[in-house]
Amino acid sequence: MNQLAQSLYEVVVRRRDVRREFIDGPLDPEVLGRILAAAHHAPSVGMSQPWDFVVVRDRELRAAFRDHVLEERANFAASLDPERRERFDNVRIEGILEAQVGIVVTYDASRGSPNVLGRHAIADAGLYSVCLAIENLWLAATAEGIGVGWVSFYREPFLASLLGIPAGIRPVAWLAVGPVARFQEVPDLERADWQRRRPLAPFVHLDRFDADAPGEDLVVLPERLVGESADMD
Repeated sequence: MNQLAQSLYEVVVRRRDVRREFIDGPLDPEVLGRILAAAHHAPSVGMSQPWDFVVVRDRELRAAFRDHVLEERANFAASLDPERRERFDNVRIEGILEAQVGIVVTYDASRGSPNVLGRHAIADAGLYSVCLAIENLWLAATAEGIGVGWVSFYREPFLASLLGIPAGIRPVAWLAVGPVARFQEVPDLERADWQRRRPLAPFVHLDRFDADAPGEDLVVLPERLVGESADMD
């Protein structure tokens, strides 16, 4: 394996959905710019680049969003059985005020219309493109030592109203972004015993979905990626 590949795999393995590890300290504007540039370099269907990035610094806006998220958390908790609710009590779902900024990534389905190359048969291809931009941003931030937490406990109309997002444009993600003390070795949901990472082999099939994984003459599945802890299996 060459050094570039090893570095990439190390960043992939190191990436975490950060909640508790944000620390006080400035977020270098040049670093933030590079992270956003990495997101903007993501592939997109028909090169439509259907994303926008709203950098939210204002604390009152972030506090209003956090209040909404906590309400949604309570609604979700109420839907759980007692055992699952007890586990959920140990899961933190946001770091909105602790992070230096929020980055809201949006999806504009009209970008590049009316003829978006490659979207005629798969309407959601534009939305997938936005998710690729988010992953680019996340990996770039990890490489820079910056934490990212994807906050998904919100109602789209509330966030659109809060930030003045025009009708027809969807807020896809609120990303809490900022310096961190460290990246956890094991993801939060595994440590809270909410869900565990499954091994790769059962997810790989040959030719048909109901077939077993291909043999080692075609693909050799690694036991773990570079630098990946055995505890994560």
